[in-house]
Formats: sequence, structure tokens, C-alpha cells
Amino acid sequence: MKRKVIGIGETILDILFRDGQPTAAVPGGSVFNGIISLGRMGVPVDFISETGNDRVGRTILDFMRANGVETSHVNVFPEGKSPLSLAFLDEHNDADYLFYKDYPSQRLDVVFPEIAPDDIVMFGSYFALNPVLRPKVLEFLTYAREHGALLYYDVNFRSTHASDAIKLTSTILENFELADIVRGSTDDFRHMFGITDADRIYTDKVKFYCPRLICTSGPEAVTLHSEQVSKTYPVPPVETVSTVGAGDNFNAGIVYGLLSEGIRRDDLPRLTEADWDAVIRSGMDFSAEACRNLGNSVSLDFAEKRKKGACETPRSVLYCHSLK
Repeated sequence: MKRKVIGIGETILDILFRDGQPTAAVPGGSVFNGIISLGRMGVPVDFISETGNDRVGRTILDFMRANGVETSHVNVFPEGKSPLSLAFLDEHNDADYLFYKDYPSQRLDVVFPEIAPDDIVMFGSYFALNPVLRPKVLEFLTYAREHGALLYYDVNFRSTHASDAIKLTSTILENFELADIVRGSTDDFRHMFGITDADRIYTDKVKFYCPRLICTSGPEAVTLHSEQVSKTYPVPPVETVSTVGAGDNFNAGIVYGLLSEGIRRDDLPRLTEADWDAVIRSGMDFSAEACRNLGNSVSLDFAEKRKKGACETPRSVLYCHSLK
């Protein structure tokens, strides 16, 4: 049976600005961007989300279908409007955001997709913490865990929520405990806990709840802590067009690495350094590719070349055949 990836998170239309002028409008969202990349890679993907019954919402749904993403678990609400974000790129192609949202009172009215053992669930950002959505999100994560899914949690905690960090701490820790892998940036942990040292983040904040942490430090390094391996990986330099979606696609690459290496939930405690090397390399490759375009996800050309290359390596042959 093919392993499936199920994401849960927001949908949004990102309007990118450079030098004060709009240059692109692309459907996005923190988990959404990674799900689109995995869809382009030929992975069976499903997405639990919501959008408005308007032109923006229809654009987002059409975009999902065009990239192989199942949309039957997206709640199209009749009231309210699809959210927008304005992303202003600076001289380093890093983005400063403004968000415009008009949600109805009734949200995330969806039926959950079927989940099989070792399917992968991706969740994170404020969507996984929002008190309005939390009961439904927690219900889904519990359901996924009970059905044997591997849960991947991207903290993605923005500075706009830093003032609420103390109030949200119990929910954050609950997410750590539900997760099989926690991924966060040093910026995320600074906004949440006021610390940026990856080793201390793991020892003091994450290890008690989840034994596996991947901590990213922008263009500098990726630090891994697991039961068997603690290692820091330098990040190769990349000439960026936009960093929007860089972390989201790092997540997609990690998940694709787990799938292509045939790593299942029960394998995680025993993964060797070589296993993690392959998975982290996949994450960095996806992230670098996302930085080379304005599309928030990996390009179709990258996806085609990557699929062809992956299917030429012995460990990935069975997974590639399962996608045919």
C-alpha cells in the first residue's frame, strides 16, 4: 500500500512585493507549501484546511488539484473571505509579512481522511495552536496517532505571537508530546522560549516530550538531535530569489527523505547517522530549490529531475515503484 502524507494547516494567497511593487501572487500557507511540493514529487497527498467561497478560494483549490493534492477535506465556508498575505521582500530576499483575514465563527467543519499505519502527518504554525481551532486539530492529531501515523511538527512560531508565548506554552508542549519529529528554527525558539542555542533547546525544552529535534539556523546550519545521533550540518550557500517557503520546503524534503529511504515510524529510534544524513540532505535540497524561485514550493522541473534521480538509487526503487 502506498504511504500517504496528510497536512493540516491554513491556505492563503501570498502577494509578493519587491521595491514596493507587487511581483507575484501565489497560493501558500506554511504546511500548504510543503504539501504542494510533495504533490509535485508524485507523493499521494491530502490536505485538511479551509478557504472562502470566493475567487481567491477557487484559485487556491484549482492550484491544489493541478498539483495532485486531494481537496475533499478543505472546508469552503460560505461566510467570511479567503485570507491574504502581503510579503515584502528586502535586499536579502527575506520577507516581512502583513496578513488580512476575515474568518467566520464556524470553522474547519471537515471529515477526516482515512489514515493507515506509517502515513505521515504534517502540522504546525499558529494553526496548530489557535484556541478556536485547537479542539478539531487535537481531535485529528489524536486520531492520526491512534492509527499509527508518523507525526511531523513544524513549530513555525512567528514574532507576532511572541507576546502570547506563555499562554500558548501548554499547547506547544502538547504538540511536542504528540510529535515523532519536532522541527523549528532558532528564531521560532527565541520567540517561544527566549533561547537560540540548539543543544539547550533540545535538552531543556524538547527532549522530555519528543526525542527527535531538527533545529535550523537560517542559511547557517541544521542541528539534529535523536536517540542515536547528535550532529550539526553546514548549509551550502544558495543564491536566493525569495526565502518565502524555505522552511516549509525543508519540511517537505525531510518527509520525502523519510519516504524515499523507506523509514517508518518504528524505525525512528534506531536511525543511524547515515540514515539521518540522507534525510537532512533531502531537506536542504528542497529548501534550496524553493529559494531559487517565487513559487513558494519546489519547481516542476526540480520535481521531475529529483524523481528520476531517486528512482535510480537502490534504496528508493521500491518507493518509486509504489508511486507508479
